[in-house]
Amino acid sequence: MQASFRSQRGISLVGLIVVLAILGFAGILAAKILPAYMEYSNIKKAIADTKEAGGSITEMHRTYSKAREINDITAVRATDLVISKETGDTEISFAYDKVIPLVGNASLLLEFQGTTAADGVVPDSAATR
Repeated sequence: MQASFRSQRGISLVGLIVVLAILGFAGILAAKILPAYMEYSNIKKAIADTKEAGGSITEMHRTYSKAREINDITAVRATDLVISKETGDTEISFAYDKVIPLVGNASLLLEFQGTTAADGVVPDSAATR
């Protein structure tokens, strides 16, 4: 009879509840964070399209504003973009913070920044916004 107890394997009810609670918390966290990352990828695509369209700064702002309306971007306005010509080529950069409330007074701070520069370095003027 003692050998049959040793051969039984599985998870207890308490263990199952703990695992489900952890998975539930991770699922809620992912559901709150995923929209912020989707918006970030939309912004990166919009600035890449804006750089490709080219033109004056006003035209670039107009192009980005159209992409902003289409993709429902709320975090970065056209006036928040940093447009520079440091290497002879026009580069567009941005930086912003997103605060996601979790529970009570606990929240999660996500810091996003991006650029069209090949080296990936965001200018200080964008990073301090």
